[in-house]
Amino acid sequence: MSLITDDFLEAQKVLNTFIEDKSKLQSIETAGKIMVDALKSGGKIISCGNGGSMSDAMHFAEELTGRFRENRPGIAAISISDPSHISCVANDFGYDYIFSRFIESMGNKGDVLLAISTSGNSVNVLNAARIAKEKKMKVIALTGKTGGKLASECDLEIRVEHLAYADRIQEIHIKIIHSLIHYIEKNIVSEI
Repeated sequence: MSLITDDFLEAQKVLNTFIEDKSKLQSIETAGKIMVDALKSGGKIISCGNGGSMSDAMHFAEELTGRFRENRPGIAAISISDPSHISCVANDFGYDYIFSRFIESMGNKGDVLLAISTSGNSVNVLNAARIAKEKKMKVIALTGKTGGKLASECDLEIRVEHLAYADRIQEIHIKIIHSLIHYIEKNIVSEI
């Protein structure tokens, strides 16, 4: 029982530390504004990540295209998670290019990339961020630990500064994602 209790207490501590840093909450609001501005201008949000972060990227996109809390028209978002695209690009170009190749194909000036990496050092996410910047897209990064290389490859970083295991970082990432979705839904629903 103590293992389970300790898990929840540690998760609570990481969340409380994040919330106490008001600049983190301001960064979430800024990210929400960037996303809303892009959507209102006819852009879309593309999200990517590996493993659990891919699940988070998929969750982010489906809540926008589908439904979060309100019945409303779909909102333009897509995660880079199509298995046929991933296996094709990994086979032909290498796994490091599975996200950047999608951005080359589908990203447009005015779109936003939500790049998720708990280490901030996933090469395929870094490549996506670089191509997105070349295409004049905004890049918002959800990172952890020290932010890694992704911290300097994005327009806005939201970092969970937890140096231990990635699961605690991912738990905060999903809270950030839900907050962003809620912000987008509340600020764009009257426009669509």
